[in-house]
Amino acid sequence: MAFQASHRFARIAPRKARLVADMIRGKRVDEALTALDFSKKRGSAFIAVVLKSAIANAEEKNADPTKLVVSESRVDEGPTLDRFQPKDRGRAHPIRKRTSHIHIAVEERGA
Repeated sequence: MAFQASHRFARIAPRKARLVADMIRGKRVDEALTALDFSKKRGSAFIAVVLKSAIANAEEKNADPTKLVVSESRVDEGPTLDRFQPKDRGRAHPIRKRTSHIHIAVEERGA
């Protein structure tokens, strides 16, 4: 049985968050948390919070935390906020502030 957690509308570009999500997929949760702690990527903070939430959801249902494995780590694209930066001679350059939906699922597997 998979235990899930998600963070919707996270203010990070999906392309950047996917680099970190791919790093932890298939690992045991203690290894994944250690990898996220030592990662220099900004997305690791977002994903660590969601992973801890998924672990807490599993513990709430009496799952053994030592047997948990990251079964799914996925980053979907959220809505894009369109902003404009004023430039010379009355022009405006668009700035696209992208958001992400981060989904993490952990499941209990044999030791």
